[in-house]
Amino acid sequence: MDTMTLTTTGPASSTAPAPVGPADARPQTSQPASRAGRPGRLQRLWRGADADPSWARPALLGLLLVTLVLYTWNLTASGYANSFYSAAVQAGSDSWKAFFFGSSDAASSITVDKPPASLWVMALSVRLLGLSSLAILLPQALMGVATVGVVYTTVKRHFGAAAGLIAGVVLALTPVAALMFTFNNPDALLTLLMALGAWATMKAMAQASPKWMMIVGVFIGLGFLTKTLQVLLVVPFFGLAYLVAAPTTLRKRIVHSLLAVGTMVLSAGWWVAIVELVPASARPYIGGSQTNSFLELTFGYNGLGRLSGDETGSVGGGGATAGGGMWGSTGLFRMFSSSVGDQVSWLIPSALILLAAGLWLRGRRPRTDLRRAAYVVWGGWLVVTMLVFSFMAGIFHEYYTVALAPAIGAVVGMGAVEAWQRRSSAVGTIALAAATAAAATWSFILLSRTTAYGDWLRISVLAVGMAAALLILATRWMHARAVPFVLAAALVAGLAGPGAYAVSTTAQGHSGSIVTAGPAGSSRGPGAGGGMGGTLPRGANGTTQGGPQTGGTGGGMGGLLDASTPSTAVVAALSADAGRYTWVAAAVGSQTAAGLQLGTQLPVMAIGGFNGSDPSPTLAQFQQYVANGQIHYFAGGGRGFGNQNGGSSAASEISSWVQANFTSVTIDASTFYDLTQPLQ
Repeated sequence: MDTMTLTTTGPASSTAPAPVGPADARPQTSQPASRAGRPGRLQRLWRGADADPSWARPALLGLLLVTLVLYTWNLTASGYANSFYSAAVQAGSDSWKAFFFGSSDAASSITVDKPPASLWVMALSVRLLGLSSLAILLPQALMGVATVGVVYTTVKRHFGAAAGLIAGVVLALTPVAALMFTFNNPDALLTLLMALGAWATMKAMAQASPKWMMIVGVFIGLGFLTKTLQVLLVVPFFGLAYLVAAPTTLRKRIVHSLLAVGTMVLSAGWWVAIVELVPASARPYIGGSQTNSFLELTFGYNGLGRLSGDETGSVGGGGATAGGGMWGSTGLFRMFSSSVGDQVSWLIPSALILLAAGLWLRGRRPRTDLRRAAYVVWGGWLVVTMLVFSFMAGIFHEYYTVALAPAIGAVVGMGAVEAWQRRSSAVGTIALAAATAAAATWSFILLSRTTAYGDWLRISVLAVGMAAALLILATRWMHARAVPFVLAAALVAGLAGPGAYAVSTTAQGHSGSIVTAGPAGSSRGPGAGGGMGGTLPRGANGTTQGGPQTGGTGGGMGGLLDASTPSTAVVAALSADAGRYTWVAAAVGSQTAAGLQLGTQLPVMAIGGFNGSDPSPTLAQFQQYVANGQIHYFAGGGRGFGNQNGGSSAASEISSWVQANFTSVTIDASTFYDLTQPLQ
């Protein structure tokens, strides 16, 4: 058995295995292609590289298949999931202008409050398959499978197939990953692109390659076009690892890094430049900004404001270090809190133990040691992102933590194999035993926070995990045939809890703007520890729920957090003579507008953007649209937060003007104002 496998017999290895080359680098047979071509390819697909153990490729294919089944078997239960993004996907599938800018509606009145890369993928799927829940969510699930494959491949290259499989399984079973890879928020694509960035960084270091560093820049730039500045959290340690470990001169390492930065700027900057240079009259309003500027959105509402809590136009202020705010308490242990812990933290204590042990064990290796560089890449990703999430005082949602999942999986996989291969040293054995005990103990605590699985699961996890931890300390005196059972017990103890949560997550549908992973019935408000004052209960299907909904024009928080499905009568009324209008309706808040738009598949203007706090349109602009006969109805019941926290009051001004000047009509218990029928 080669040194890349997690061996259970023989001496512990203290050296890093040589990188394995691609399968097609193996010597070719002399058989004619016509007789051996296809069978040879199929055999290589199943067998993998010659240097891999025989079980490695089948195990990988099995992991990817199980991940695909887990993420797709109940996929359409979420319907349109986050209707805010689904409406923009529908718009992009109908209009190339809306597609390019990420507009909320096909008439391009306003964009979503993120750049559009994730919308592009889903909109192309809808153009191919037609508008449906499957067409919107299938790309997300496939991104999840791809991310598992990328993490496996990256870890396997320098730590072996066993490490890659552990990393992939940990990622696939992280509850928040099971949620976000079956949902339509931008986080799925962002997570995949960050994993691809780590993969390309490791390739670049192995070859001291400027080409691969530029590819790293492309992935980071695309990540920026997915969720702006969040992707930059992984950049410092990607760059540091290359500057330290690449096998070339310092001058070349610096030049290669600068090339990566330049490529990153170009791959993101082309779209930003177009948006900023196109006249405002020729493009949609930039949602989430107060000055119709993508740069303001990037560095304000979606940027530094997330750190400081000073986000103009948001629904509330940030949290304090010791106390709870609108988005929960900040502090070093936020990732382990009652609100966030069960989403992602199951193996964080183990990952930190194994990261410290791995760095210690590789500490005296040469500068170019790629295993140590891998700890820097993945460990830096984990620590920096976790600290930023822990202390950011602005808008924070539990599902953001999916960005930690690949790093947790990679560090656990790398560290576990490193510790096992160095089990002849006290550091290796103790680290592996401590990581196992930490996983079992923390899983017991997290499982104690829910009654969904009774007592049997948490007690079993603790008992099996602690027994495995003690036996790991005694493996050198143990019969070789017993060792695999001890290691299997350690893995089961560490993965049973998050695995149960992941299955519970995919077994139910999720919709709305704020969703969480785990079994149904948990009480959780938006944000960490009860955002919105903790007043919004989490429904049985994992969605946030607000006040009463009438006729489909309401939704959570009066339409702020979730959209409703309009009735048949509402759809018929809005669709009548639709060709005469640019927008068949207008509504305050993007979710209210999204529900009507998805029901009719016709443009609906989202007044004020997501929060109803953007100055789009102004009262004067709206009055001109009405005078031009471009809008048919105004939906009553929509809600925004207006000028709270410095946002615009345009939405409330428009609403007051409409109610004072136009005839109200009731359509299947829903109130609308007919903008073609002024009051006499």
